[in-house]
Amino acid sequence: MTRRKIISTAAAAGVAAQAQAPAQSGAARHYIVMRKLFLRNSADNQVAKLTEFLEKAAMPAVQRSGAVAVGFFASQLAPDSPFILALSSYPTLAAYEAAQAKLSGDTAYQSALNAYNSAPGLRFMRFETTLLRGFSGFPTLVTAAAGAKTSRLFELRTYESDDSASLAKKIRMFNEGEISIFQKTGLDPVFFGETVFGQKQPNLTYMLGYDDWNARDANWKKFLAHPDWIKLRATPGWSDAAIVSNISSMFLRALPFSPVR
Repeated sequence: MTRRKIISTAAAAGVAAQAQAPAQSGAARHYIVMRKLFLRNSADNQVAKLTEFLEKAAMPAVQRSGAVAVGFFASQLAPDSPFILALSSYPTLAAYEAAQAKLSGDTAYQSALNAYNSAPGLRFMRFETTLLRGFSGFPTLVTAAAGAKTSRLFELRTYESDDSASLAKKIRMFNEGEISIFQKTGLDPVFFGETVFGQKQPNLTYMLGYDDWNARDANWKKFLAHPDWIKLRATPGWSDAAIVSNISSMFLRALPFSPVR
């Protein structure tokens, strides 16, 4: 795959989005593209160059393409740092393909991409892409909650399960109560998605936003002590030991131009 194709594909994972209301159960379940571009702190200055390109060239181009996208994030406390994480949401896979076609025909973007690729040094090291499908109880990506700080801490959490049946139970648990308890206790969801294509399947991934580290700790304590959560986790067959085999987290900060901040 050429550098041109790689960057073009990466750019499709981000666009300035208008503020959205919280996702409602029953809405169409979007497909969510989650892409990590791995970088190095080196003389190539990969972090700064890629960030500038995404802000000045890729963001406007993807905005023109009509894609629905939510944000760009830089790793803060995560394995394989540094990297940039891009998230985007599409109502259908056909909508994603249409956005790609528009990018390919965008002469202003292709000119900027050619200039970016022609500069000396490596742009990034590698990238990996995960395709998720939103939950029925939280089907789309959303922007920051009203009153949230302009630049927050974000946590990306992945739950692995032993098999598809146990994963389905955990997703049902989220849809039928856990997401609602998150919202009651100040844990602000950005998205929830079941992995369609990606690593370590079967699994699900979701993102939460916090005002800061102290707010994260305080709100998780509220969640764990909430009577609705205590009741929900006591449902036969819904304990973590029965349906979750591993939980991993990474912490991110939104880039300055990210629609989610």
